[in-house]
Amino acid sequence: MMAALAPSHQIFLAFDFGTRRIGVASGTRLLGSAEPRGTLKSGDFDAIAALVKTWQPDALVIGVPRHPDGAPHEMTAKAQNFGRRLAGRHHLPVFEVDERYTSVEAEAEGAHDVDAAAAALILEQFFREHP
Repeated sequence: MMAALAPSHQIFLAFDFGTRRIGVASGTRLLGSAEPRGTLKSGDFDAIAALVKTWQPDALVIGVPRHPDGAPHEMTAKAQNFGRRLAGRHHLPVFEVDERYTSVEAEAEGAHDVDAAAAALILEQFFREHP
């Protein structure tokens, strides 16, 4: 599902997918940084559509969880399915990022909203991997 990263892709929304909650962050490629934007109830595609309308991103980034050894598990497929749904609904490129330990890192940093902070970490990792 990885899309090609075009130079015109500058504004991004990122999602830390979960079965109960989805953390959201936004960021720009120019600055290479991301800001947590809150948490949505999982499956609230109307709220996601409102965010897409507000932010008008060039592309979306989703965190895809894996086992510590990199092997996929049940949540890997669910996150990838979420990404496919986003691509189909919003007709935007969707990029996947290995999101192992982002929630743990957000908690360790003392984040008030761990899911949104994890989404910001996912987006910042994407920026590091795709300068």
